[in-house]
Amino acid sequence: MAAHGGGAPPYDGAVTELPETVRLDGGELLMGAEGGRPDERPVHRVAIAPLLVAVTPVTNARYAPFVADGGAPPRFRDDERFNAPECPVVGVSWHEAAAYCQWLADATGVPWRLPDEAEREYAALGGLVGSDWPWLGGDWRGHPAAGVIAAADRPHRPLTECANGYGLRCMAENVHEWCRDWYHADAYARAGAGGCEPAARARRVSRGGSWRHAVKFTRVTARASLAPERRYNDFGFRLYASA
Repeated sequence: MAAHGGGAPPYDGAVTELPETVRLDGGELLMGAEGGRPDERPVHRVAIAPLLVAVTPVTNARYAPFVADGGAPPRFRDDERFNAPECPVVGVSWHEAAAYCQWLADATGVPWRLPDEAEREYAALGGLVGSDWPWLGGDWRGHPAAGVIAAADRPHRPLTECANGYGLRCMAENVHEWCRDWYHADAYARAGAGGCEPAARARRVSRGGSWRHAVKFTRVTARASLAPERRYNDFGFRLYASA
């Protein structure tokens, strides 16, 4: 596993740097949790290919060049609670997140994309096996910055204390992150279901915690979903690429 890239400079009219990433070698994931909600069962084995994962969700600073180049502005960009340059961009629909990935891929030559649900779960575990959280401990209180994050009323700057075993920050807290799979409650019992659009009430999968929730931390295996056109103030995304 090796780190790449750099930080997020202020927008200067061009895409000058790749996002900071971690390379994961891949392996086998026991996906799901028998003690979780019904849509997290059955636990099943998934092969994960090597991939690059951005250390943080896409920030407002990194989203700004896309907007300057004609991309859709985030819904809450004029609200001071949601527009801090170093904080995750929110108010971005699934379609807009996917468009950003393609825009950055075209600009950098790296095939950025949203993750498969299994890739997101594998990355979130940070090398732990059978854990509910990306950190040691039985519940969300094991997070090194649990008290600070629990009191938050907006997205926070990804902190070093938020890093999991792979160095990825905010994998179970801060903002929900879009995945590219369609949501099916019985997806784990039907191989390939995530690539099939539901017949009605189509939703895309999201993973991770949310600053808006009463409990702002979410188990690694927990699944959520939202209609892909929705633009909520606790929904962002993270860059992935096959390595």
